[in-house]
Amino acid sequence: MSLVKFEIFSTIVELGSLTEAATELGLTQSAVSHAIASLESEWGFSILIRGRTGIQLTSNGEFVLQYIRDILKCNEQMMQQIARINGLEVGTVRIGTFSSVSINWLPEILRRFNESHPSIEIKLLDGDYEEIEHWVSSGAVDFGFLSLPTVKSLEVIPLKKDRMLVIVPDHHPLNQQKVVSFHQIKEELFIMPTKSCDNDVRRILKENNVTPNIKFELEDDQAIISMVQNGLGISILPEMVLNRVPNNVCVLSLEGDYYRSIGIAVPSFKNISPASRKLVNCIQSYLTLSNNR
Repeated sequence: MSLVKFEIFSTIVELGSLTEAATELGLTQSAVSHAIASLESEWGFSILIRGRTGIQLTSNGEFVLQYIRDILKCNEQMMQQIARINGLEVGTVRIGTFSSVSINWLPEILRRFNESHPSIEIKLLDGDYEEIEHWVSSGAVDFGFLSLPTVKSLEVIPLKKDRMLVIVPDHHPLNQQKVVSFHQIKEELFIMPTKSCDNDVRRILKENNVTPNIKFELEDDQAIISMVQNGLGISILPEMVLNRVPNNVCVLSLEGDYYRSIGIAVPSFKNISPASRKLVNCIQSYLTLSNNR
Protein backbone atom coordinates (compact mmCIF):
# COMPACT_ATOMS: atom_id res chain seq x y z
CA MET A 1 0.00 0.00 0.00
CA SER A 2 1.41 3.40 -0.98
CA LEU A 3 -0.02 6.55 0.58
CA VAL A 4 1.81 8.60 -2.05
CA LYS A 5 -0.06 6.80 -4.85
CA PHE A 6 -3.33 7.27 -2.97
CA GLU A 7 -2.63 11.01 -2.59
CA ILE A 8 -1.88 11.25 -6.32
CA PHE A 9 -5.12 9.46 -7.23
CA SER A 10 -7.21 11.59 -4.86
CA THR A 11 -5.63 14.82 -6.14
CA ILE A 12 -6.25 13.88 -9.78
CA VAL A 13 -9.93 13.30 -9.02
CA GLU A 14 -10.14 16.55 -7.04
CA LEU A 15 -8.55 18.66 -9.81
CA GLY A 16 -9.80 16.67 -12.81
CA SER A 17 -6.41 16.71 -14.52
CA LEU A 18 -3.12 14.77 -14.41
CA THR A 19 -1.20 17.93 -15.32
CA GLU A 20 -2.78 20.03 -12.57
CA ALA A 21 -2.29 17.23 -10.04
CA ALA A 22 1.39 16.97 -10.97
CA THR A 23 1.80 20.74 -10.48
CA GLU A 24 -0.09 20.67 -7.16
CA LEU A 25 2.03 17.81 -5.81
CA GLY A 26 5.36 19.03 -7.22
CA LEU A 27 5.78 15.93 -9.42
CA THR A 28 6.34 15.32 -13.11
CA GLN A 29 3.34 14.28 -15.19
CA SER A 30 5.19 11.07 -15.99
CA ALA A 31 5.45 10.24 -12.27
CA VAL A 32 1.74 10.88 -11.81
CA SER A 33 0.84 8.67 -14.78
CA HIS A 34 3.18 5.93 -13.52
CA ALA A 35 1.52 6.00 -10.06
CA ILE A 36 -1.93 5.48 -11.56
CA ALA A 37 -0.67 2.74 -13.88
CA SER A 38 0.96 1.05 -10.88
CA LEU A 39 -2.29 1.10 -8.88
CA GLU A 40 -4.26 -0.26 -11.84
CA SER A 41 -1.70 -3.02 -12.37
CA GLU A 42 -1.68 -3.91 -8.67
CA TRP A 43 -5.48 -4.02 -8.41
CA GLY A 44 -6.19 -5.55 -11.81
CA PHE A 45 -8.68 -2.99 -13.07
CA SER A 46 -8.80 0.54 -14.49
CA ILE A 47 -9.62 3.41 -12.13
CA LEU A 48 -9.44 6.40 -14.51
CA ILE A 49 -10.52 7.05 -18.09
CA ARG A 50 -8.37 9.57 -19.92
CA GLY A 51 -10.34 11.28 -22.70
CA ARG A 52 -10.48 14.48 -24.71
CA THR A 53 -12.85 15.99 -22.17
CA GLY A 54 -10.50 15.25 -19.27
CA ILE A 55 -10.32 12.64 -16.53
CA GLN A 56 -13.26 10.48 -15.48
CA LEU A 57 -13.56 7.83 -12.80
CA THR A 58 -14.44 4.28 -13.81
CA SER A 59 -17.11 2.58 -11.73
CA ASN A 60 -14.35 0.64 -9.94
CA GLY A 61 -12.37 3.84 -9.44
CA GLU A 62 -15.41 5.47 -7.86
CA PHE A 63 -15.81 2.47 -5.57
CA VAL A 64 -12.24 2.58 -4.23
CA LEU A 65 -12.06 6.40 -4.02
CA GLN A 66 -14.07 6.56 -0.79
CA TYR A 67 -11.75 4.03 0.89
CA ILE A 68 -8.69 5.93 -0.30
CA ARG A 69 -10.05 9.22 1.05
CA ASP A 70 -10.81 7.53 4.39
CA ILE A 71 -7.25 6.15 4.56
CA LEU A 72 -5.73 9.54 3.71
CA LYS A 73 -7.93 11.29 6.27
CA CYS A 74 -6.99 8.79 9.00
CA ASN A 75 -3.31 9.20 8.13
CA GLU A 76 -3.63 13.00 8.27
CA GLN A 77 -5.34 12.79 11.66
CA MET A 78 -2.65 10.43 12.96
CA MET A 79 0.17 12.71 11.79
CA GLN A 80 -1.53 15.71 13.42
CA GLN A 81 -1.89 13.82 16.70
CA ILE A 82 1.77 12.74 16.58
CA ALA A 83 2.79 16.34 15.96
CA ARG A 84 0.55 17.43 18.82
CA ILE A 85 2.24 14.94 21.20
CA ASN A 86 5.58 16.42 20.17
CA GLY A 87 4.36 19.96 20.83
CA LEU A 88 4.04 20.86 17.13
CA GLU A 89 1.13 22.16 15.04
CA VAL A 90 0.99 20.82 11.50
CA GLY A 91 -1.64 19.59 9.10
CA THR A 92 -3.86 20.38 6.17
CA VAL A 93 -7.52 21.39 6.37
CA ARG A 94 -9.76 21.24 3.30
CA ILE A 95 -12.87 23.41 3.37
CA GLY A 96 -15.88 23.47 1.07
CA THR A 97 -17.19 27.02 0.72
CA PHE A 98 -19.49 29.21 -1.36
CA SER A 99 -18.93 32.74 -2.61
CA SER A 100 -20.61 34.91 0.04
CA VAL A 101 -18.75 33.09 2.85
CA SER A 102 -15.49 33.27 0.88
CA ILE A 103 -15.93 37.02 0.37
CA ASN A 104 -17.36 38.13 3.72
CA TRP A 105 -15.85 35.79 6.31
CA LEU A 106 -12.87 33.77 5.18
CA PRO A 107 -10.29 36.49 4.36
CA GLU A 108 -10.30 37.83 7.93
CA ILE A 109 -10.75 34.40 9.55
CA LEU A 110 -7.87 32.85 7.61
CA ARG A 111 -5.61 35.85 8.26
CA ARG A 112 -6.17 35.48 12.01
CA PHE A 113 -5.83 31.71 11.90
CA ASN A 114 -2.60 31.87 9.91
CA GLU A 115 -1.10 34.27 12.46
CA SER A 116 -1.80 31.81 15.29
CA HIS A 117 -1.19 28.55 13.38
CA PRO A 118 1.25 29.27 10.53
CA SER A 119 2.17 25.61 9.98
CA ILE A 120 -1.40 24.50 9.26
CA GLU A 121 -2.20 24.63 5.54
CA ILE A 122 -5.70 25.57 4.38
CA LYS A 123 -7.15 24.46 1.04
CA LEU A 124 -10.44 25.90 -0.24
CA LEU A 125 -12.85 24.23 -2.66
CA ASP A 126 -15.47 26.64 -3.97
CA GLY A 127 -18.81 25.19 -5.07
CA ASP A 128 -22.57 25.28 -4.80
CA TYR A 129 -24.60 23.73 -1.96
CA GLU A 130 -25.01 20.36 -3.69
CA GLU A 131 -21.31 20.09 -4.50
CA ILE A 132 -20.25 21.03 -0.96
CA GLU A 133 -22.71 18.58 0.57
CA HIS A 134 -21.25 15.84 -1.63
CA TRP A 135 -17.66 16.83 -0.79
CA VAL A 136 -18.38 16.68 2.95
CA SER A 137 -20.22 13.35 2.70
CA SER A 138 -17.52 11.76 0.52
CA GLY A 139 -14.58 13.04 2.58
CA ALA A 140 -13.19 15.27 -0.18
CA VAL A 141 -13.20 18.12 2.38
CA ASP A 142 -12.84 18.08 6.17
CA PHE A 143 -15.86 20.33 6.63
CA GLY A 144 -18.02 22.65 4.58
CA PHE A 145 -20.19 25.74 4.87
CA LEU A 146 -23.80 25.05 3.89
CA SER A 147 -27.25 26.54 3.98
CA LEU A 148 -29.15 24.47 6.54
CA PRO A 149 -30.85 22.04 6.81
CA THR A 150 -28.64 19.51 5.07
CA VAL A 151 -28.73 15.71 4.80
CA LYS A 152 -29.34 13.87 8.08
CA SER A 153 -26.09 11.91 7.83
CA LEU A 154 -24.05 15.07 8.51
CA GLU A 155 -23.52 16.84 11.84
CA VAL A 156 -23.87 20.63 11.82
CA ILE A 157 -23.05 23.75 13.82
CA PRO A 158 -25.39 26.68 13.00
CA LEU A 159 -23.45 29.94 12.57
CA LYS A 160 -25.65 32.76 11.32
CA LYS A 161 -29.16 33.71 10.27
CA ASP A 162 -28.77 35.69 7.05
CA ARG A 163 -31.81 37.82 6.15
CA MET A 164 -33.45 37.31 2.77
CA LEU A 165 -34.06 40.62 0.97
CA VAL A 166 -35.66 41.83 -2.25
CA ILE A 167 -33.68 43.66 -4.93
CA VAL A 168 -35.21 45.86 -7.66
CA PRO A 169 -33.74 48.35 -10.15
CA ASP A 170 -33.78 51.96 -8.95
CA HIS A 171 -36.38 53.03 -11.53
CA HIS A 172 -38.84 50.30 -10.46
CA PRO A 173 -42.14 51.39 -8.82
CA LEU A 174 -41.46 49.13 -5.81
CA ASN A 175 -38.35 51.10 -4.86
CA GLN A 176 -40.57 53.59 -3.00
CA GLN A 177 -41.56 50.88 -0.51
CA LYS A 178 -39.68 49.68 2.55
CA VAL A 179 -41.30 46.25 2.49
CA VAL A 180 -42.29 44.13 -0.54
CA SER A 181 -45.24 41.75 -0.20
CA PHE A 182 -45.52 38.29 -1.74
CA HIS A 183 -48.60 39.46 -3.64
CA GLN A 184 -46.43 42.07 -5.37
CA ILE A 185 -43.74 39.50 -6.18
CA LYS A 186 -46.34 37.42 -8.04
CA GLU A 187 -46.86 40.28 -10.47
CA GLU A 188 -43.19 40.75 -11.40
CA LEU A 189 -40.67 39.06 -13.69
CA PHE A 190 -38.35 37.13 -11.39
CA ILE A 191 -34.65 36.24 -11.60
CA MET A 192 -34.33 32.89 -9.81
CA PRO A 193 -31.12 31.37 -8.36
CA THR A 194 -30.53 27.88 -9.72
CA LYS A 195 -31.63 25.04 -7.47
CA SER A 196 -28.11 23.80 -6.66
CA CYS A 197 -27.24 27.26 -5.26
CA ASP A 198 -30.52 27.89 -3.45
CA ASN A 199 -32.23 26.09 -0.58
CA ASP A 200 -34.11 29.19 0.48
CA VAL A 201 -35.80 31.31 -2.20
CA ARG A 202 -37.87 28.42 -3.52
CA ARG A 203 -38.79 27.38 0.04
CA ILE A 204 -39.94 30.89 0.94
CA LEU A 205 -42.01 31.30 -2.22
CA LYS A 206 -43.58 27.86 -1.80
CA GLU A 207 -44.49 28.55 1.84
CA ASN A 208 -46.35 31.66 0.67
CA ASN A 209 -48.06 29.98 -2.32
CA VAL A 210 -46.18 32.13 -4.82
CA THR A 211 -45.45 30.76 -8.29
CA PRO A 212 -43.02 33.32 -9.65
CA ASN A 213 -42.91 34.45 -13.26
CA ILE A 214 -39.33 33.28 -13.83
CA LYS A 215 -37.49 35.21 -16.53
CA PHE A 216 -34.05 33.62 -15.97
CA GLU A 217 -32.40 31.08 -13.65
CA LEU A 218 -28.78 31.86 -12.83
CA GLU A 219 -26.08 30.29 -10.67
CA ASP A 220 -23.95 33.36 -9.97
CA ASP A 221 -25.17 35.93 -7.42
CA GLN A 222 -23.47 38.81 -9.21
CA ALA A 223 -25.10 37.80 -12.50
CA ILE A 224 -28.52 37.92 -10.79
CA ILE A 225 -27.75 41.40 -9.44
CA SER A 226 -26.65 42.52 -12.92
CA MET A 227 -29.90 41.26 -14.47
CA VAL A 228 -31.89 43.19 -11.87
CA GLN A 229 -29.70 46.25 -12.41
CA ASN A 230 -30.60 46.18 -16.11
CA GLY A 231 -34.33 45.99 -15.47
CA LEU A 232 -34.86 42.36 -16.48
CA GLY A 233 -36.70 41.42 -13.29
CA ILE A 234 -36.54 41.47 -9.50
CA SER A 235 -35.05 38.87 -7.17
CA ILE A 236 -34.59 37.69 -3.58
CA LEU A 237 -31.06 37.17 -2.24
CA PRO A 238 -29.38 36.80 1.18
CA GLU A 239 -28.10 39.95 2.87
CA MET A 240 -24.48 38.73 2.82
CA VAL A 241 -24.57 38.73 -0.98
CA LEU A 242 -25.80 42.34 -1.08
CA ASN A 243 -23.12 44.24 0.80
CA ARG A 244 -21.75 45.84 -2.38
CA VAL A 245 -24.70 46.26 -4.75
CA PRO A 246 -24.50 48.96 -7.48
CA ASN A 247 -26.06 52.34 -6.69
CA ASN A 248 -28.87 51.75 -9.18
CA VAL A 249 -30.09 48.60 -7.37
CA CYS A 250 -32.44 49.05 -4.40
CA VAL A 251 -32.42 46.59 -1.49
CA LEU A 252 -35.81 46.24 0.21
CA SER A 253 -37.19 44.20 3.11
CA LEU A 254 -39.29 41.13 2.39
CA GLU A 255 -42.66 40.64 4.02
CA GLY A 256 -42.29 38.36 7.06
CA ASP A 257 -39.16 37.15 8.85
CA TYR A 258 -37.20 35.01 6.41
CA TYR A 259 -33.54 34.08 6.36
CA ARG A 260 -31.10 31.40 5.33
CA SER A 261 -29.28 29.59 8.12
CA ILE A 262 -25.55 29.18 7.41
CA GLY A 263 -23.69 26.45 9.24
CA ILE A 264 -20.68 24.15 9.23
CA ALA A 265 -21.27 20.52 8.28
CA VAL A 266 -19.02 17.51 8.97
CA PRO A 267 -19.49 13.74 8.88
CA SER A 268 -18.62 13.60 12.60
CA PHE A 269 -17.35 16.25 15.02
CA LYS A 270 -16.06 13.45 17.25
CA ASN A 271 -13.67 12.30 14.51
CA ILE A 272 -12.64 15.70 13.16
CA SER A 273 -8.87 16.30 12.95
CA PRO A 274 -7.14 18.54 15.55
CA ALA A 275 -6.29 21.14 12.89
CA SER A 276 -9.88 21.21 11.62
CA ARG A 277 -11.20 21.57 15.18
CA LYS A 278 -8.91 24.55 15.77
CA LEU A 279 -10.17 26.22 12.60
CA VAL A 280 -13.83 25.56 13.46
CA ASN A 281 -13.22 27.12 16.89
CA CYS A 282 -11.59 30.12 15.21
CA ILE A 283 -14.60 30.56 12.91
CA GLN A 284 -17.02 30.43 15.83
CA SER A 285 -14.96 32.95 17.85
CA TYR A 286 -14.75 35.35 14.91
CA LEU A 287 -18.50 35.27 14.29
CA THR A 288 -19.29 35.67 18.01
CA LEU A 289 -17.12 38.80 18.11
CA SER A 290 -18.62 40.11 14.86
CA ASN A 291 -22.18 39.65 16.14
CA ASN A 292 -21.35 41.51 19.37
CA ARG A 293 -19.96 44.58 17.63
